[in-house]
Formats: sequence, structure tokens, C-alpha cells
Amino acid sequence: MSPDSAWWRLPESLMITNDAVLMGLLAVTLGVIFYTEKHTRAGASFFKYVPTLLLCYFVPSIYNTIGLIDAEESRLYFVASRYLLPTCLVLLTLSIDLPSVMRLGYKAVVMFFTGTIGIVIGGPLALLLVGTISPETVGGDGPDAVWRGLTTIAGSWIGGGANMAAMKEVFDVGGPLFSQMIAVDVLCANLWLAVLLFLAQKSATIDRRMRADVTAIEDLKLRVERFHEQHARNITFHDLMFMSAIGFGATGFAHAAAGFIVPLIQQHAPILERLSLTSSFFWIVVLATTIGILLSFSPARKLEGPGASRVGSAMLYVLIATIGMHMDITAVFSNPGLFAVGLIWIGFHGALLILVARLIRAPMFYMAVGSQANVGGAASAPVVAAAFHPSLAPVGVLLAVMGYAVGTYAAWICGLIMQAIAAT
Repeated sequence: MSPDSAWWRLPESLMITNDAVLMGLLAVTLGVIFYTEKHTRAGASFFKYVPTLLLCYFVPSIYNTIGLIDAEESRLYFVASRYLLPTCLVLLTLSIDLPSVMRLGYKAVVMFFTGTIGIVIGGPLALLLVGTISPETVGGDGPDAVWRGLTTIAGSWIGGGANMAAMKEVFDVGGPLFSQMIAVDVLCANLWLAVLLFLAQKSATIDRRMRADVTAIEDLKLRVERFHEQHARNITFHDLMFMSAIGFGATGFAHAAAGFIVPLIQQHAPILERLSLTSSFFWIVVLATTIGILLSFSPARKLEGPGASRVGSAMLYVLIATIGMHMDITAVFSNPGLFAVGLIWIGFHGALLILVARLIRAPMFYMAVGSQANVGGAASAPVVAAAFHPSLAPVGVLLAVMGYAVGTYAAWICGLIMQAIAAT
């Protein structure tokens, strides 16, 4: 039975083909999910175990799986990935306070980048190990080559959904393969999240055994609380207009610059196509991220006070919904061996973090938040940080923003390594 004629598919006459209607459906879906989480007792209990991010992927994928929407013909993902994605990257990264991150102590930064390195190395290692045992599991050609799909997991695990979408476009990942990668990403990442939350409950005992110095954590709590008391304020209409000007203005510049850079490379250095440097989307994402980092040293950073990162996150969830609507749930079962790749990958990441934490005697807080700032991003890093103390939740956001900043570059490097492995 073909997927189009399966019993769970709705009649073609019921399919939504109007993008305006589809956008409304996705917006209502996101609204219902977040309203249920925030304002209902049952939702509060449910979302303790099921991440909000998962539903934002999963519900639109149901629409696609049952044939309610025509994802292939829709232009919503193109609009979200080309316009909203670079804009949200700018708004997310302009809030990064690199000096404050450094003041967290070198151990926090070391653990964050250890997590990043664990993802960059762990992916190629998992690809190599599984490829040795079961070559067909990690095979494929063209857009369906498994190594391409794994680059999207690298993007998700070093930053989040925005970086995942960036890698999908940069490495030209096919739709069915991407559906499988979302499933691997969500399952493995949330298994690891459960492990970290469990370790958070045992952190005092673990820190004593590792002889970790936790005095800096107490100072950190006071510093974070003081910072947010000084800078937090209600958002105004003018703030929104300034955010729009900076975000979309930077996006426009990135598009214009990419339109100049790509033809130049194609004409004078076509060999760089192997490094994805002839991809317009690659340059749009890199330039947007770079502009955001540069703006973090300018007065524009003050826009984080009224919530620049929250506006960027709202755009990000729209992007996540448009990604989810391309997912076919039934594709998950076509190559279950990919879950072995994901588990080996996340396992290496965790083992490296534990090893380095023991060597430098880093508190469990730094290890857990440094890991989740990579793997979970802004969606779950604050959750892990708050598991240690509610006032530490912003630290999770701060480190997660660092993930947004380095995710594009690190995931791209990871992808190139996996490409080289697949070519051998």
C-alpha cells in the first residue's frame, strides 16, 4: 500500500492547499500548545514529561501524515527559512553577553565547549562505527545520503531548531530523510535530558565526591538576579519596531551580500563548492549570525531588556512548525538503525563531559547546563538550570545563546567531517 492510499489518509478533497489557511492553522496550533502548557492544570502536568518543542514538531507532522495539508506545494517553509530564520538568529545572538559568560568562570565555558566538541566528534565517530557494522544503515546517495541528514542533528544539538534548519538547506537534505532525523533528534535528546534532570537531583552528592568547588555557583545566583532586576522592562511598540528594523534589516543585508559573494566564488574558486561555500543559504545564515554577534557589542544589545530573544524565539517556533509539517511520521520506521547512531553520538557527548568535569572538578551544574545549552538550546537549557535553582534559569538561556552563535559554524564543520567519512 502506498502512503498516499493508506487508510489513515484523508480524502484529497479535504487537503488544505491555501498557504494563508495553512499559516492560520499552524499559528492556532502553536497557540493552543502554549496556552495548554501555561493555563491548564492538565497541561502543566503533561508538559513535565513531554517537551513543548516536541509537540511543535509533532502536531504539524500529523497534519502532513494524514493528508490534511500539502507540505510539498506550500511556500511557508521557504518564507520561514529565508526570512524568519536569519532574523531570529540576529535577535537571539545580539543578546549574548560574552564578558558575562567569561565571568561565569572558565569551568562553565570549558564545559560548554566540551559539549560542543563532543557533538562535533561524536557524530562522525558514530557514523564510522555504525558504518563499519551496518553500511546500509548509513548509506544513501544525493539528498538521501544519511550523512547529510546527520548534519541537521549536529545543527540541532549545537544550538537548536534554527541551526538544524540551516544545515538542512546548506547540505540539501531530502524530506523523508529529514523526517527520520527529527525522530532521532527528539528521542535521543530527550532521553539525555531525562538523565541530566536525574543527575541534578543528585548534584550535591556528586559534587562532594568530585570535590567540586561550588562557591562560585552561589555568587552566580546573586549576580544573575541582580542583572535581570536592572535590565528587565516591559516591551513597547518602539522596541518592537527597533527589533524589526535590526532583524529584518540584517536579513536583507545578508541576502544582498550572499548574492554578491556566491557568484564571485563560483567564478573564481568553484572548487569551494565542496565546502558548501557556493550555497546562498549558507552565507545568509553565517552573515546573520555574525551580524548578531557584532551587535552584541553595540547599544542594540539593550533590546534584550524588553525581550529581543523572546521575539526571536517566537519566530523560531513558527519555523519549527513549518519544519514539522514536512515530517511524515511513517518514515521513522523505515530505518530504525539510525537510532543506534543517535545513541552512540549522545553517549560520546555525555562521556566526554563527565571525563572533563572530573578532570577539572567542575560542578554538576556546569556540566548539565553546558551540555543542554548545546543539545537542547534555549528550549530546555533553562529547565535544566532551574532544576538546580530557579534563579539560575537565565544562565541556561545565556549559554544557549552561545550555542546559537557557534552552532552554525560547528555543525558545518561536523558536516564536512561526516562528508569526508562517507566519501571514503
